[in-house]
Amino acid sequence: MRFTPANPEVAIQQMLDPRRTLRWVWLGRVVLSCAILVAAVFVWNRAEPSDTLIATLVFAVATITTVASAMYGEIERRAYGPVFYGLQCAVDLGLVTAIVHITGGWNSQFAALYILVIASAALLLTFRGGLAVAAGACVLYATDVLWLRPGATPMGMAIQIGVFVVVAIGSGLVSLRLRQVGVGREELAAQLVQVQLEAADILRTIRSGIVTVDTGGRLLYANPAASDLLGINLRLFTGKPVLATLRSVAPQLAQVLELSSQEGTRATRAEGLIRRDSDHIEIGVTTTVSDAPDGGGRHSATAIFQDISDSKRVQALHIRAERLQAVAELSASLAHEIRNPLASIRSASEQLAKRRDLSALPADDDERVLHGLVVREADRLSRLLGDFLDFARARVTRVAALDVGAMVTTAVALASTHPDRANGIDVTVDIAPDLPTIEGDEDLLHRAVFNLVLNAVQAVGPSGHVRVRAGRADPAMHRLPGADPERHPDMVSIVVEDDGAGIPDDLRDRLFEPFVSGKPGGTGLGLPVVHRAVEAHQGVVFIDALEHGTRFTIWLPAAMASGAADTPFLSLTGEAS
Repeated sequence: MRFTPANPEVAIQQMLDPRRTLRWVWLGRVVLSCAILVAAVFVWNRAEPSDTLIATLVFAVATITTVASAMYGEIERRAYGPVFYGLQCAVDLGLVTAIVHITGGWNSQFAALYILVIASAALLLTFRGGLAVAAGACVLYATDVLWLRPGATPMGMAIQIGVFVVVAIGSGLVSLRLRQVGVGREELAAQLVQVQLEAADILRTIRSGIVTVDTGGRLLYANPAASDLLGINLRLFTGKPVLATLRSVAPQLAQVLELSSQEGTRATRAEGLIRRDSDHIEIGVTTTVSDAPDGGGRHSATAIFQDISDSKRVQALHIRAERLQAVAELSASLAHEIRNPLASIRSASEQLAKRRDLSALPADDDERVLHGLVVREADRLSRLLGDFLDFARARVTRVAALDVGAMVTTAVALASTHPDRANGIDVTVDIAPDLPTIEGDEDLLHRAVFNLVLNAVQAVGPSGHVRVRAGRADPAMHRLPGADPERHPDMVSIVVEDDGAGIPDDLRDRLFEPFVSGKPGGTGLGLPVVHRAVEAHQGVVFIDALEHGTRFTIWLPAAMASGAADTPFLSLTGEAS
């Protein structure tokens, strides 16, 4: 059977524990005094009366001091100090000297006990304290063998005292070194604990989710943000397989974790979805791999993932803004080029109608029908060109302080009286009190809100509901990439919500593109005009699909600092971080 040594750090800690050392001293003291007393009993008829008396006193003093010391420290749990340890060493020196005296002085084989007392003093006291105990041992031993029990040779006594000194210095240096190692280890352990606590605090408070699994897919660690993002209490899976549960909620996350943990493959800037009820959250995932300490080919994989939905939306806004700007420039050029020939065509048609006096012809006459068709289509094309120009010219021309509530109320009232509104449609307006004013072009923003409300009115059935709200934007939107809460501390939100049939999935991502329309006869320029109008005011517009209907949300800065008109509220000129 092979002996396995204990942990060196544990051995050093036990060796430097004063209470543990002191207990061994007490045990040795009591055992030795009892042995001396028993020996004295067996030889009492041959021993000197003084030696028998000394043996009895040794037993009594050893027992009394040990019991008193144990009661002081172990029962009453009082703290030990240098004085207490010094008194213990002094008692032991006196007891050893008495034992050496009654067992022959110079010829006593118990003189080696001085070495044990000196070694224990090195562990209990400082280096100087250990030397002081060694000096006391030398004085007491010399006194006994020179005057009380003479017979020692000077050379023999010098060798014995030299042994005491060497033991004192050696054990003192060893003890000092062990203390330095122990202090260094304790400091290192304290620093490690501090680092672990700080790392744990960071991991608990970080907004990114962190999940660590081993090769078998068992969960080793998960921070609270991971549970919040996934909608799962991951603490319940600690030490258990978790990949199957993750796969049902976030299949891409489970896949990269499985590859990383089993094959050591690292993923960088991977993307995936978290499916929670009816919500889909886009996430970005990065994984790291750590090898097992035993080098057995096992891995633990850590996935760091975060919600990138806002970044994706801002990136989509950036792409949409660039596309709309290019289309707007083309639209303006085409509108100007087409409008002049169109006006000439309509004018020529009117002149021909007057010369032929088509009004006198029957209503079903071919010439009259064709003339009406030319005029009607020319007017329709002219209106389309007007929408083109509105789309191309959607920029702020007059800046003034605007009452958002009044502007929204006026736009809703105008859209509510539109001929396309079916009977029975319920249109409600909710304006929050104490709304901050905004700076902008009232006509441009009025047209944007009017278009949204009109679309909602046209999208619902005869018994539908349209709700329009204006209030302060949720402060959480300041977390959107590019938002500057210092320059724009307050945001105004305008929400238009309906319970209609909703927008088809194939149109939702393209709804703000020109000529994309979900209603018959639509030009597909209403929502692009809304987007460009809001963007011109340094705001953003979002669309959300509801369980029943659609919601459009406009965010506008309530107060623009100096130069804000030239600086977008959200940076749409580069890739969102």
